[in-house]
Amino acid sequence: MRSITRSGVVILASMLLAVGARAETIRFGAILPLTGPGAMIGTQQMHGIQFAIDKANAAGGVRGNKIEVLFEDNQAKPDQSILSFNKLVDLQKVPLIFTAYSGPSLAMAPLATRKKILLINAGAQADKLATASPYLVNTLPTIGDEVKVLSRYLIGEGKKQGAILYENDAAGISGRDDFVKYFPKAGGTILSQEPSQFGQTDYRPALLKLANAKPQVMLVSITAGLLQMAQQYKQLGLKFTVAGTTFFADPATIADPAAEGFVHTQVRIDAPPDLAAAFRAKFGVDMEFFVRQYYNATQIVLAVTDKVLAEGKPLTGENMHDALFAIRKFQGLIPLQFNSNTATVPLDIDMMKGGKDVTIKQTSTD
Repeated sequence: MRSITRSGVVILASMLLAVGARAETIRFGAILPLTGPGAMIGTQQMHGIQFAIDKANAAGGVRGNKIEVLFEDNQAKPDQSILSFNKLVDLQKVPLIFTAYSGPSLAMAPLATRKKILLINAGAQADKLATASPYLVNTLPTIGDEVKVLSRYLIGEGKKQGAILYENDAAGISGRDDFVKYFPKAGGTILSQEPSQFGQTDYRPALLKLANAKPQVMLVSITAGLLQMAQQYKQLGLKFTVAGTTFFADPATIADPAAEGFVHTQVRIDAPPDLAAAFRAKFGVDMEFFVRQYYNATQIVLAVTDKVLAEGKPLTGENMHDALFAIRKFQGLIPLQFNSNTATVPLDIDMMKGGKDVTIKQTSTD
């Protein structure tokens, strides 16, 4: 057999290093509601992710590697989410998946634990998300974190007689249970509660039943149909205060005169004017709350990716999980700190006035 000279070994080694260092396309997944009742929010979330990815790739990617996100439509359904999860993980070998909505995220959590796939949630808030899996990370507070702050504010404003309109799903039930827990602790009384279904459009029967209890404030814990609810509240001539959480960050509702005076807790996350202008130029719409949330979550993912690659480690869900908690503090559109799987974030009390969401008090989930 012919021997290889020393110079030949050096050349061969250099070639192997070049191959090993060759830039690749890194693929992540996203399972979002792109059709069905949650499509408006799901589309915002998708645009936020894609906007961040496009900006990163235009700047050279992450250490020369281009990033691609494979989007799956789950219609906000848990069973479809599981099918999409298995497809992305088993066939596409993604180490990380962006997720949204409480039911789908909770359904995927056990699979994420077993397969060590990092789930990044920047839109769902059911309390169970905080402990569902060590691989499920939430970049916004749970409903309980917000309802605790909201309850104290309402009692401080003299709103001590409460009612609840809630969606009969994971997020809605969490909101109901949290208000039942924290509102009385703050000094209030729950007079009545009524359920609704995801995607429901007629809230009048429930609103009339709740109005009969003569509350001073009604907590609304729904993730779809907020605009219809507001318009029907106005049509019925109801006067009690309507309160909610960050789920109220719906541009159409905020702009509608029917929502005048609605109050809610709101994760404080703003976009610089130049970034907002670039987004509008690209997509033709404003950079709304869920766009900002998922843009910011993607920035976190890109920082974590950079750390794993810089350390020369394989880009696995486990390594990305460890890198995220090693970094722990992130400063993007919003300062985030992960003391647990759920980030501590700034929180405001907002009121809908004159077609705008106006901050009336600043606070925090810490």
